[in-house]
Amino acid sequence: MELDAKATRALNYFIPQMVSISKSGMVQVGILLVFILGGLYALVVQIVEGHIVTGMRDNVVWGLYIANFIFFIGISYAGALISGILHLLRVEWRHPIIRIAEIITIISTIIGPAYILLCMGRLDRLHHLALYGRIQSPIIWDVLAISTYLIGSIIFLYLASIRDLAALRDYPFKQKWRKKLYRFLAISFNGNAKQNRFLERGLTIMSAIIIPLAVLVHSVLAWIFGMTLRPGWHSTIFAPYFVVAAVFSGTGVLIIALWVFRKYYHLESYITKIHFNYLGIILMILGALYGYFTFSEYLTSWYGSETWDMEVLYKLFDPHEYWWWFFFSAILGVALPVLVILIPKFRNINSITAVSVIAVFALWVKRYLIIIPTLETPLLPLQDLRPEYIHYTPTIIEWLLTFAGVALFCFLFFLFSKFLPIVSVVKGEEGTNYAELRKKVMQRVLKRKIKEEKRKASQKLQHI
Repeated sequence: MELDAKATRALNYFIPQMVSISKSGMVQVGILLVFILGGLYALVVQIVEGHIVTGMRDNVVWGLYIANFIFFIGISYAGALISGILHLLRVEWRHPIIRIAEIITIISTIIGPAYILLCMGRLDRLHHLALYGRIQSPIIWDVLAISTYLIGSIIFLYLASIRDLAALRDYPFKQKWRKKLYRFLAISFNGNAKQNRFLERGLTIMSAIIIPLAVLVHSVLAWIFGMTLRPGWHSTIFAPYFVVAAVFSGTGVLIIALWVFRKYYHLESYITKIHFNYLGIILMILGALYGYFTFSEYLTSWYGSETWDMEVLYKLFDPHEYWWWFFFSAILGVALPVLVILIPKFRNINSITAVSVIAVFALWVKRYLIIIPTLETPLLPLQDLRPEYIHYTPTIIEWLLTFAGVALFCFLFFLFSKFLPIVSVVKGEEGTNYAELRKKVMQRVLKRKIKEEKRKASQKLQHI
């Protein structure tokens, strides 16, 4: 496959990073493996001794695991939505972020459902979902939607990577396994006009399919809660609420991933301030929309004043229970990203990344608050029970498996970057010229400043 000078330079830049690991990289991988091994130890303990090693009991039958499941599934949707929408709109600055976004989607969709398995007491009956599952159950809807979504995301990432796989196939690697693998995955792609035309058509079709799939999957997940007659869950607004929250947290994870790879691989010429500014604006809009949904949800519950709903609200607003968690997730974690990104003076790469970290943690806490306070509020009064049967506290086993999931997410991301360039090297016919893009941005900034100066000058003349 013939490459232009720009693609050749990019490929020669990424290949050394793919085939070697620095000393600091080895240390980081070692730390991740320690957390993963800790999670495997916790998994063995839980399988051998049972769920008694967790904080889950008769009332709080879901805990940290379900919060992690919702969180990982949530962050996966931003990758699909952002990459799909940007491709359909042919946005100029999309190329360096689409692959990272899709990797987030696939890895999160693989790790998230694993936490469901940790909640099951009879894994030996897992196959009954396929054999005896009832289509009337929202759980089956979720299984079908997530499976379809994962397959669609893998196809989209594969189609978007074929050009790079063909370029790697023709590179003189020393490792034979790389040559064989790239030759198999490249499927004789040579970049001629006909192949490019069919490839772009396939990417467009998959983009159009994956966007409604992403919305559908998190809507189905929300319906599992919304169709349950429990305080704090039985709500008609949960589907759009979950979708907005998912894209909000996923955009934050995407910004963090861009920052990490930009620093780790020195990709300043590929991932620029333009990408952080645009994604930051998307994060700000989603944060404002998420804040509106949060306010609407709690306002209607409070105004209705139903006894069960009020008990959950009392827990959330009680300083001795969940007030500080609620303040961080619903107020600070929303207002801070919106304000920092809204004010141009505070808007830079590091500040956008910092508020993204806050937003991601806030959305994880929000998932926790969706699960636990509701389950701690029984429909019938309970008396003479031990506190641990009423109040949920995660155990060290649950925390080890939680950290192992995060470590596995980072480790799989690292492995993928060793298999394929983290940024697209070979672009289609409408590849982005970043020098031209920066020039356009500077022209817009200058025009804005000229307008401001003219406005100030006219105001001075009026005063005179």
